[in-house]
Amino acid sequence: MRSYQLYIITDEFASHYLGRESMFFQLFKEYESAFGELYSIITKQIIYITKPIPSIRLHQYIQQQLQNTAGYSFENGIYQVSYGKSSFAKLEIFDRYLTINAKGSYEAETCFFEVLRKNEGAFLAIDLLNNRYGWLKPIKERKFV
Repeated sequence: MRSYQLYIITDEFASHYLGRESMFFQLFKEYESAFGELYSIITKQIIYITKPIPSIRLHQYIQQQLQNTAGYSFENGIYQVSYGKSSFAKLEIFDRYLTINAKGSYEAETCFFEVLRKNEGAFLAIDLLNNRYGWLKPIKERKFV
């Protein structure tokens, strides 16, 4: 099972840390194992660099984009896309992040990634178990002439 957490990084931090996404990954990795005062400090840092999820707008957008997709369902606040019997992905929306849990082929989670990529530019996906991370929509460096 693959598990991703997706955060919307503020524009200021997304552009400043362009090419150094590993620093974001390291922060979220430390957050998973921190406790006590360190947990409190890292929580404040994560709140500072991330945006709240625009839940209502995102729910409407996801339903609009996936309503005609075969294997799509929405139940108890969880979106699911299934391909066959052994391949699926589930998306859940929280206040400051999203989770995607997937099993089988990458096709199901890619469906969610594509929808989210079109909706918001600064989603950072993090797979802590497999040490993978990246932008859903790569941020382009601004060129000043």
